[in-house]
Amino acid sequence: MTSYAIRTFGCQMNKHDSERIAGLLESVGLTPAGVLEEADVIVFNTCCVRETADDRLLGQVSSLKAIKTGGRPDVLIAVGGCIGQRDGAALLREVPHVDVVFGTHNIDELPALLRAAALGRPAIHVLDEGEAFASDLPSVREKPWHAWVPITVGCDNHCAYCVVPRVRGAERSREFENVVTEVSSLVADGVVEVTLLGQNVNSYGRDRYGEPRFSDLLRAVAATGVRRVRFATSHPKDLSDQTIRALAEVPALMPYLHLPIQHGSDRILAAMNRGYTRDEYLSRVTRLREAVPGIALSTDIIVGFPGETDEDFDATLHVVRDVAFDHAFTFIYSPREGTPAAAMTDSVPRALAQERFDRLAQLVRELSFASNEREIGAVRACLIEGSSKRDESVLSARTPENRLVHVPVDSPDAACALAGTVADIRITGAHPWFLTGELAGRPVSES
Repeated sequence: MTSYAIRTFGCQMNKHDSERIAGLLESVGLTPAGVLEEADVIVFNTCCVRETADDRLLGQVSSLKAIKTGGRPDVLIAVGGCIGQRDGAALLREVPHVDVVFGTHNIDELPALLRAAALGRPAIHVLDEGEAFASDLPSVREKPWHAWVPITVGCDNHCAYCVVPRVRGAERSREFENVVTEVSSLVADGVVEVTLLGQNVNSYGRDRYGEPRFSDLLRAVAATGVRRVRFATSHPKDLSDQTIRALAEVPALMPYLHLPIQHGSDRILAAMNRGYTRDEYLSRVTRLREAVPGIALSTDIIVGFPGETDEDFDATLHVVRDVAFDHAFTFIYSPREGTPAAAMTDSVPRALAQERFDRLAQLVRELSFASNEREIGAVRACLIEGSSKRDESVLSARTPENRLVHVPVDSPDAACALAGTVADIRITGAHPWFLTGELAGRPVSES
């Protein structure tokens, strides 16, 4: 084994885990392969929150069977993450040419499992719970100037549709000082922006300290000198006034919040076990916007949850219009085995769910476009990410409000040279999912 490739599905937590998987593999001498099909070790770090993720994994893993039977039998295929945690050895019934299966709690065992598999037998190990955080492992960051920093793992909310408590376990908070120490080390290593991660960051510390300490943690992380701080995901029922005040008072905290509402009907919210009503959600939005004028809000919305009526769906459309989200991630409900919703019998016909989804998606597109249009003419201090993945002559950047901006540049080298810096960009155009702009000056200082 000399080279590896990783394919990541799902949330930011999985992206963080993949950086740690890369660090582990490189610590035992493997190097990144230029092309997945040329790698000696191929790792799939998976998500099972939605059915499409299962389908994508099975399709991609199945497509690699020809590599193993066509002259490279020593290639090792590993499946980890949430599907590995959920299915364990049962995964081999679907894709018997997989060599290694591991879960969300034992990433650190991957090198040993690969060595065992190299002897010619599948190596499968999944733990029910873990003791350490993946952040304690070596890392190869995708972007040297950005770092994912988990502050909790697992979830105690048990939303009716969600499989996360099953595959990630109960919520556990990292020690306060460990998080701050890690961010301090990242700043010393040149990191400009950190994203604090958890299934529900707002409840950080409740299990460890008896009460949430998220707002305290935000202030302590900002005090390390890191220039930009983001976090995900926030559960609306636990968004405190202390956290809202921190967003208003701490310059390093970016004016953007992902606050999943999931639905606009109180009846469906109760069936989902979300723990808040539509009016309670709107009250938090009002307090946010009063404290942080101009804050950008994104959300998650599920269409077609069991029992959803036309009136329920209309309530969702109304709340989306009322909040005027800057962006929304929309999904058609898919049952996940082992969740309470999977046992509900009053399912919404797929064609009806699709029709509702299309109407919602059109509304989201219109609102996102209107939100971006309001940016035209503004100058924003943007974090440069480098060349666009689709066009190397275009620079990609993020505004403080997390809007994507594309800027034409003279050459890919010019874009790469600016990656990881903060520069003023004048917004010149708007599209539903991104802005266009021009560099308005030299890189700026954020103090």
